[in-house]
Amino acid sequence: MWDPEELLKCTWHAFTALDIDHRGKVSKSQLKVLSLNLCNVMKIHFDPCVLEDHFKDDDSGPLSNQGYMRYLSNFILNKVTPQDDFSTLELFKFCWALSYRKNLSRHLRISHDDAFKVWCIFNFLSENKYPLSIVTQEVEYLLKLLTNAMGDIWSEGKYHVEMSLTKSKSLTAWELIELVGLQLFQNKSSPALTAAINEVFEELILGILKQGYMGKKCHAGKNWTEHWFVLKPKYLEYYTSEDLMEIKGKVALGGNCTVESLPDKDRICALLIKSSDTSFEMSASDKTKKKKWLQAIQKCIQIQELGLLPPQRQARENRRQQREMQKVTEDKVTELMRQLQANNESKQRELEALKKVHLEMEEQVAQKSSELQYCLHRVKDLEQMLEDERQARGGGQDKRKEHIRLLEDRVLKRAELKQMLLQQQRALSQSQAHRQLLETQQRDKERQLQEAMQQLEKLKGQNHGADQQNQDVSQRLKSAVNKNLKNKVAIHDGLMRLLQPGQKGPLMITNWGPAAFTEGELELRKKFWQKSRSWSATAE
Repeated sequence: MWDPEELLKCTWHAFTALDIDHRGKVSKSQLKVLSLNLCNVMKIHFDPCVLEDHFKDDDSGPLSNQGYMRYLSNFILNKVTPQDDFSTLELFKFCWALSYRKNLSRHLRISHDDAFKVWCIFNFLSENKYPLSIVTQEVEYLLKLLTNAMGDIWSEGKYHVEMSLTKSKSLTAWELIELVGLQLFQNKSSPALTAAINEVFEELILGILKQGYMGKKCHAGKNWTEHWFVLKPKYLEYYTSEDLMEIKGKVALGGNCTVESLPDKDRICALLIKSSDTSFEMSASDKTKKKKWLQAIQKCIQIQELGLLPPQRQARENRRQQREMQKVTEDKVTELMRQLQANNESKQRELEALKKVHLEMEEQVAQKSSELQYCLHRVKDLEQMLEDERQARGGGQDKRKEHIRLLEDRVLKRAELKQMLLQQQRALSQSQAHRQLLETQQRDKERQLQEAMQQLEKLKGQNHGADQQNQDVSQRLKSAVNKNLKNKVAIHDGLMRLLQPGQKGPLMITNWGPAAFTEGELELRKKFWQKSRSWSATAE
């Protein structure tokens, strides 16, 4: 079964070969000749008048690649049916003959036929996007098949140096041919490389799942004739020899076809294949080969019954789907990291704003505390003055009234000061609650960031070398946030304290006023200032 996409791909090479000026357009006369040859190769009946009318000269000028591919798909390929007996290899060879002379100029270690097979493999593995290219993952898949076919063990990253010479994530068909036929496998002999290319070509392009010599029992008599059997997803073919030049017959594996194992006797390991139109026995050389052939044929019959794609095409589609899913996952993780980073920066700005507000409130509290201390000292002075005046006057009525007035003023002043103190304490409590809420949110965001980093680590394990830079940035951001948060908590814990009655002993006088600190608090402040200086020196 031919694949329309692969037919379009090889025709695209023929179109670009005719585009001498690299403008993406070809004259209609050349496209008419190309279409005529394509119809002849694919054995399509066409009307010459219709062909002439479609490619007649008018003012529209030459056709572009998109315009001709649309015509090719609608008027030529749509006329091809699965029952049409035409060789896709003949179409591939025709398009190869038009394009290879223009694009291959360097001398290769591989033959012209091997270069053609690599070109066909490129069309099979390339993406369905134009201009055609093959991604790095598919190149590595091809190199793995070639390496295994030459008897070596594939190791991931074995040809990383050679692949890095391309400086891109994809290759054209001619870059792939030069990579395989000139740059890589220089330590391998030409016959070994040719055999490996032929083996991969037969598996991917010809769809050969298994091949080898087996005996076939003649319809009349008990004689056995040795043939070269070739197993494909739809047919079991047998030839005179392994050169595949003379086919002796084939069996369709769809429909009512069955295969069963016959009892072994006289060193004959026989299998029986039955179909709607024929049946015959064939014999493997030993029981192991018989079992492998039996399993392979049963698998092909099951593929036809379930309507599945051939194994090599199904594997290609699975790899494409995996790349698409991986790209979607990478995009989601990148978007999640971006959102988390934006949220983290927003919370950081909020913390910075809260820090400024907290510092302003601390300054206000210090100012109000100084005013309170001043008022308390003033009240004591007034009380002392009142007592001195009372003693001087000897306790007269005026003295008592003045004393009462001063006492009432003192009570009112104390009530106002207590009210101010309560308001300041409530403001400090609200600030601490808001700070705790922001710290909780910050921890939640850090936990989410860690989960995202773990997901990214899993993705990096699958993709072999994914986003290490994002992980380093996230780790440094997390360390900076924790460090700043610790500094803030240390600063806040060092600067805030509850207002308590002062000591009755001798008072210490600092630039904050008398009795602003105890000796223990002063020692703590000295240690904090020394650490702050060491941090600043380290940061510079």
